[in-house]
Amino acid sequence: MFVDRRTFVGSSAALALAGCATTGPRRALDACSPLAPVNVDPGRVIRTMAGLRPYRASGFVVRADPLGDKRLVHNYGHGGAGITLSWGSSKLATELGLQGHSGPVAVIGAGIMGLTTARLVQEAGFPVTIYAAALPPETTSNVAGGQISPYGHFRDDSVTPQWRAQFARAMSYSWRRFQIMVGDDYGIRWLPTYEEVDPGPMQVSPNDVYRPGLRSVSSGEHPFDIEDLARFTTMYVETGRFLRQLTRDVLADGGAIRVRSFATPSDIAALPEKLVFNCTGLGSRQLFGDEGLHPVRGQLAILLPQPEVRYAYSIRGAYMFPRPDGILLGGTFERNVWDAVPQPAAIARIVERHRRLVATLRCA
Repeated sequence: MFVDRRTFVGSSAALALAGCATTGPRRALDACSPLAPVNVDPGRVIRTMAGLRPYRASGFVVRADPLGDKRLVHNYGHGGAGITLSWGSSKLATELGLQGHSGPVAVIGAGIMGLTTARLVQEAGFPVTIYAAALPPETTSNVAGGQISPYGHFRDDSVTPQWRAQFARAMSYSWRRFQIMVGDDYGIRWLPTYEEVDPGPMQVSPNDVYRPGLRSVSSGEHPFDIEDLARFTTMYVETGRFLRQLTRDVLADGGAIRVRSFATPSDIAALPEKLVFNCTGLGSRQLFGDEGLHPVRGQLAILLPQPEVRYAYSIRGAYMFPRPDGILLGGTFERNVWDAVPQPAAIARIVERHRRLVATLRCA
């Protein structure tokens, strides 16, 4: 969902500091740092967005259930890791559903899970039809930041060892799949990333394999006014381009897309296909009664593109991802909020937080 730019700029005026005293720090940084500073100014905001992440404390669902004479395979609930886990989670779902199946296949939902599931179904040699109430660019996936790094999709004390094994398999396949898609066609590229970490020795995590080059960097090695940072490299996805190309791929390979809503499981049971993949994201709460599924709202301000900004950061609760379609500024994780409309005051706070961060940049 979007908010009018004039409304945002007007509301942000009270939060933006007059004069925006960043000229000095920026000039000094330009002279000595390899990191080009982001030009953060309310007047450079070209659009704002808000999306509802489909969060489950117990992790995403990949499971097969009977539905009348059909086999229904669920693939939903990925929280803030939907783009990251898309190929891998869909791989688990298709392996579960396609074994022993013959005939056409239905996929419910045209976000990232629906599209990657449909492509894997086609690669396995089956005809597919996507049924969806919303198509790109009107899906939640279009609002995602696109960093290939799992975030905000489960709670440690709520997942089982079996689920952790599923997650490990999904992450491994996604990581390999995105690597072979790097380039302008799908809008995927590698970028160095700076991330705030807890003080003290860096803790080793199994997920560190997905952050190549991970290491602590001292304050003399970076321009941020903060002591404890890590630096690594990962992939970033320009989600609009990626979803648009996946949609073209599905259609070019003979797939069909039908705009349709489903109010009850009985509506799905009436479909002609005997195998159905449920990729409805947050819609699975109402459609299938999953009370463990909750929205987490994320709001984004997008600045005019800056091709010279070739790094990303996540510092002090604020993250910046540079993409060809704009500089993404984020920093909200609002639990149990169902309103997918960006709030001008919240957007203004995000912009101001990043402006203050950039204003403190110094020579490294």
